[in-house]
Amino acid sequence: MRSSPSAGDPKNKHLRALDGAGERLRLFKADVLDYASVASTVAGCAGVFHVASPCPAAQPTNPEVELLAPAVAGTLNVLRACREAGVRRVVVVSSVGAVFMNPNPPEGPTMDEHCWSNEEYCRATENWYCLSKTLAEREAWAYAEKAGLDVVTVCPPLVFGPLLQPTVNTSSLFLIRYLKCRLHLVPFHIRSAIISCV
Repeated sequence: MRSSPSAGDPKNKHLRALDGAGERLRLFKADVLDYASVASTVAGCAGVFHVASPCPAAQPTNPEVELLAPAVAGTLNVLRACREAGVRRVVVVSSVGAVFMNPNPPEGPTMDEHCWSNEEYCRATENWYCLSKTLAEREAWAYAEKAGLDVVTVCPPLVFGPLLQPTVNTSSLFLIRYLKCRLHLVPFHIRSAIISCV
């Protein structure tokens, strides 16, 4: 297994402490906006999980530069590098935010590959993270079709659970802020919440 956090960074100590990491885990320093660093990281891999995307803890001051462009460019760099390296399958971890931000959601309880967040609505509500995930996933599918690359996307909601690292990550920070009542609005579609309880 390979991972792209900075190999010498002490904040990655928890990764080296995992069972079998000494034999099976290699850390690479990669920047998804730097094609060469991505290409050297995926070389020799049969499968790649693309999980990197900007996820700010606060509202960005320049969403185009801080979120939108990096999410799309980073995803395309990973996919291009994977295609060039002969990677058999790429799993792009998108977000439920690429699916559910729509003022007029489709009827029915199931959301599928035809459901997308409404880009204009995301811009109007300044939901930049959801817009970045929507744009990146759309580009991923377009590139995969054009290049003949086997791509799968998964769209999880916020993911919480036991942390591997000793520090608080962005998802955990969101939960902490919510529980301390520092987030006054958590957008969700009530139909989805009701159906998930049935």
